[in-house]
Amino acid sequence: MQIDTTLTSPLDSAAAQRALDYYLKPAVSEEVVEPRFFDVNRNIKGEEALVHASDLLRCAAATAYESANHLQGANRDLAFSTVHMIDMARAMVDRSLECYENGLR
Repeated sequence: MQIDTTLTSPLDSAAAQRALDYYLKPAVSEEVVEPRFFDVNRNIKGEEALVHASDLLRCAAATAYESANHLQGANRDLAFSTVHMIDMARAMVDRSLECYENGLR
């Protein structure tokens, strides 16, 4: 059996190094910070944030309901389905608030 001695070691190969880096090193990526028009104060307590969210959902539901009243057909159905989804989200937020009040966190 003959051994091919013309092959060179991949240790100094840039391609081999890239392959080793790709498969053996953990991926390190920088955290992507997206600019926001609106941000939440990091010092707000969970219960207070839920109260504000419930108020916002109540306002959104009222706006969607009023908008739906002036529509017809499929557009009216879509607007009322939005009202329904907002009401469901508000019910979940309100349930979370009840858990805070009862100490069930």
